[in-house]
Amino acid sequence: MTASSSTDTIATFAAVFATLWAAHTVGDHWVQTSVQSANKGQHDRNPGQSSRVGRLACTRHVISLTLTKALLLALATVVLDLSLSLAGVTVGLGLDAASHWWADRRSSLAWLAKATGKSEFHSLGTGAHPAHPVTAEGKPAGHLGTGAYALDQSFHVFFLFLAALLIAAL
Repeated sequence: MTASSSTDTIATFAAVFATLWAAHTVGDHWVQTSVQSANKGQHDRNPGQSSRVGRLACTRHVISLTLTKALLLALATVVLDLSLSLAGVTVGLGLDAASHWWADRRSSLAWLAKATGKSEFHSLGTGAHPAHPVTAEGKPAGHLGTGAYALDQSFHVFFLFLAALLIAAL
């Protein structure tokens, strides 16, 4: 790889990562519907049964999110004259979509938090946390975000990073 092609790859990675991060934020917060957000982690209470409603809500969310990323990536490609391969975009967005679906089923990310010793942080900002915020009257206090949300978003950003690497390198 020449210095010029190396610089081009680095610049492409930076542009793709910034685009994917912006698209992720828009898709995860503005494009996702309230129904998708409320239902995507739903699981049936009966052991051995999976929730069709939860799986479909999560799938619809990931489809709209991935389309948002593809549209913004196409816009950036045209405006910035990026040289991206169809294989790189397909593999990168595919990895991102699969990882997003896995995490957004919620129980899988809760499992990962437990497996990595992050259960207490995962419950931060909820009544399940030992030091959850309360008002002077002892009622739940308002707060910004939860540990589960922070872990969810950092998980997604990690996979955006990997997707951008793949898109830029392939």
